[in-house]
Amino acid sequence: MSTPLSGRQPKAVRSALHVLEEVVSAGPGVTAKEISEALALPQATTYRILNLLVAEEYLVRLPDLAGFALGRRAARLALPTTVALSTAARSVVEHLRTLTRWAVHLAWLDGGGIALADADPDHPAPDVGQMARFPYAFALGRVLLADQPDWRALVRDVRSFTPHTVTAESEIDTALKQVAHDDLARQCGEFREDRGCLAVPIRGPRDGRLVAGLALAGPAARIAEPNAELVALLRDHAARLAPLLA
Repeated sequence: MSTPLSGRQPKAVRSALHVLEEVVSAGPGVTAKEISEALALPQATTYRILNLLVAEEYLVRLPDLAGFALGRRAARLALPTTVALSTAARSVVEHLRTLTRWAVHLAWLDGGGIALADADPDHPAPDVGQMARFPYAFALGRVLLADQPDWRALVRDVRSFTPHTVTAESEIDTALKQVAHDDLARQCGEFREDRGCLAVPIRGPRDGRLVAGLALAGPAARIAEPNAELVALLRDHAARLAPLLA
């Protein structure tokens, strides 16, 4: 015979679910203090819930103990998603790679989230967890944010990674308006001082809905140059990908 829930148990269950949602929303590395402040939970309650979720393997502590991430059992709470590309789409991405020595990455940007669809195998892939949590510091993230009615809904934490990182709200606003106007995002040394990135949106041919982004990464100083030919290549290949991804 099952035991009925006591008066406090439903509230405790809701709080635990809210903590899990916050880790998903904030991304890997979110701290107990950040979760406590975001959910307006007492720190003691937050720590108790986090310890329980870690013990049950729904969360894990990161190796440097700086924060938390989803654990093995949390993956069982969601339906599997498919980010595989068709052969035709992969061929378009590979063709662009043959035309440049820089890294070429394709990412899904559908539904307000970021997921790598095709990371360049010959170059380091961007950290998707960091990109999801700090999208304003990445070109692909800026493509995503520029498409939102209010970018703040997707950004819970703003911090500097290098002296070049744009963090003031007014400056982020200005940068995203420029991305929306140009259909081009550019970041030069804002996440890593030595690296930069160009990215263009890929939209559905019929409805104009943002579905993906195509990025070209390289040395920050080179990304800061006009690069008209590279931008034209990005736009051309993004146009070829649009009917294959929408």
